[in-house]
Amino acid sequence: MSSPSPQQQKRVVDLIVIGCGNRGKNYARYTKEHPDQCRLVAIAEPRKYVREWMKEIYNLNSECLFNDWQSLYSYLLEFQKDHDLSKDENKRHPPFLDPTHEKTVIICTQDQYHVEPALAFASLGFHILLEKPMAVKAEDCKRITKAVEENGVKFAVCHVLRYSIYTQRLKEILNSGLIGNIINIQHLEPVGWFHYAHSYVRGNWNNEQTSSPMLLAKSCHDIDWLCHVMTPHKVVQVSSFGSLMHCRKENKPEGAASRCLDCPSSIEEKCCYSAKKIYLDTVKAGHTGWPVSIIIESGEEPTVENVSQALRDGPYGRCVYESDNNVVDNQVVSLQFDNGATCTFTMIAYSKEICERKTRIYGTLGELEIIGNTIHHFDFLTQTYKKIELDNEIPKTNLSGHGYADYYLMKNFIDAICENDSSKLLSNARETLNSHLLVFTAEEARHSSTVIKVNDHVDLTNVNSSPPTVSCDSRGSSNSKCELN
Repeated sequence: MSSPSPQQQKRVVDLIVIGCGNRGKNYARYTKEHPDQCRLVAIAEPRKYVREWMKEIYNLNSECLFNDWQSLYSYLLEFQKDHDLSKDENKRHPPFLDPTHEKTVIICTQDQYHVEPALAFASLGFHILLEKPMAVKAEDCKRITKAVEENGVKFAVCHVLRYSIYTQRLKEILNSGLIGNIINIQHLEPVGWFHYAHSYVRGNWNNEQTSSPMLLAKSCHDIDWLCHVMTPHKVVQVSSFGSLMHCRKENKPEGAASRCLDCPSSIEEKCCYSAKKIYLDTVKAGHTGWPVSIIIESGEEPTVENVSQALRDGPYGRCVYESDNNVVDNQVVSLQFDNGATCTFTMIAYSKEICERKTRIYGTLGELEIIGNTIHHFDFLTQTYKKIELDNEIPKTNLSGHGYADYYLMKNFIDAICENDSSKLLSNARETLNSHLLVFTAEEARHSSTVIKVNDHVDLTNVNSSPPTVSCDSRGSSNSKCELN
């Protein structure tokens, strides 16, 4: 029996994670579940306690722990320079990278810090999985797209909604013609009142200038999902309206304190956004996961004592009416497609449901209603209403987020590399770029109160995709101090 050809042999992935927050840790778990396909070989993370935790969980050597991506990038560049000088293939890779494996990086830094590491690692030939959004500026999205295309690396942004079980089933239904031609889609994302207060009033994504607009930070994968559902049709016009209505200084109750722990009980008891209710009462009830775990910067297990301290000193204890937030709490985006079909997307902060999306799709032969992971169909001809069953087989994984879409995203990404099959990625760099540009256009329409025509053709000829220049205080190593020039 003949041995498989190099094209038939499955590859193995050496994985680096940059930014080991919730998302970075989540995706890294895949290596534990599929050690035959991939292994975590290094991390870049500024928080020492997180580095030490990852070191213990994934059995990493100290030489595989980097303070930031710049130190890691500089370290890898030194090996490349040594190889170029000596032509010794053994000097091309550091000890933690197997030269027979595929080099891959997952970038999960904060939104505004995506572009530089993406450009840097694309230039080194790393396949890239990039947390959403691609970048916070349209030009930077173009730079990343050009860089991954020029370097021929596999690339995906974590638009997890494309990979969910219900989306896969929905695409099959729509492609079968069950409801005829799509005329209109209504898509709602309810963020959830305490989720909005946690992440978008007190948290990392509360300010457009220091992070990104709400539509980009929270809902760029909803806009991408609508484009995916409507494929092959393209958006030709967009408009948008939205505002920050409630969590504003003028709405602060009279007599309320600047911090929830200092607020008079007569006021705090009536406030559903109270940090005391969201965090302190939650940990008292024995719940130590998200969102409580996020506010303890030391990485310790949340307790009444350290949660109380975090609320006294940190941003999560601030009154929601006195934070530095400016992202919208409600927004509507209207899309018109090239075949005349229309879509409306609504994001609302204040809801009972936490990110349980609701969608209605109206076709010429029937309609679909999707709530969470449930799809219902009404047929115009028979006037019957039925539930469409999804695949009930639950994968054996800890990556259960977004209805197991986190798992299927990682599976498809790693499979695409191991099998050298880009078709396993449900969007390419250009498609991702176009859906991001649509978000930027919607924001422009919101700020200008106009309807804007969309040009789907993007010329990247004059876009600068050069990697950043990094200087370090010593020859690239895990504890170097580096900065961008």
